[in-house]
Amino acid sequence: MTLSKHVYVVDDDSMVRSSTAYFLDSSGYVARMWNSGQAFLDDMPGLSPGCVLLDVRMPQIDGLQVIELMHDRLAQFPVIIMTGHGDIATAVQAMKLGASDFHEKPFDEATLIATLERLFAALDRQVEADDQRADAAQRLKQLTRREVDILQGLAEGLPNKVLAYRLGLSVRTVEMHRSNMMNHLGVRSLPEALRLAFLAGVVSLDAGDTGDA
Repeated sequence: MTLSKHVYVVDDDSMVRSSTAYFLDSSGYVARMWNSGQAFLDDMPGLSPGCVLLDVRMPQIDGLQVIELMHDRLAQFPVIIMTGHGDIATAVQAMKLGASDFHEKPFDEATLIATLERLFAALDRQVEADDQRADAAQRLKQLTRREVDILQGLAEGLPNKVLAYRLGLSVRTVEMHRSNMMNHLGVRSLPEALRLAFLAGVVSLDAGDTGDA
């Protein structure tokens, strides 16, 4: 999938905000602006994933504090810190807190676009992976408890006879549940079923040998 390229500009300097927004809009991005870190944090829960151009020197809540308060949202909102000339120490601190990159003001437009494109490509992959995990989880919800038991056993590499013994079932019943499990998942092979199980977190990647039985 391809995301709309939202860029969120957070800077207390109105001239920087307006000039940056004009440059971003004319370069094909969808720019929105905030004049404080707190205002951006307040609105962030309702925003689509996108890149954040974040000024590091702001009153009340500075850029470093904003990054800390974003916590686990950094994957959906990669941050590019905007610093003053020579403020390398602050930029390094921001990177340690989770910022993806930094640019000195006034930034080079071509370099900034290259950074944005790199981050949007990574963000696109992240969103696609999230969608795949959500789809896998939804499919796994169609399984009965017994079918989940069968899937977990298959992920451990257990043959049908061993699964039957473990679950107190006949081999024929295990084969029936296995067939129903595949139908409910909408897959035609065991590797496909295991891939969905791994994505949904039903089984771990170190569950064991996944050879078919």
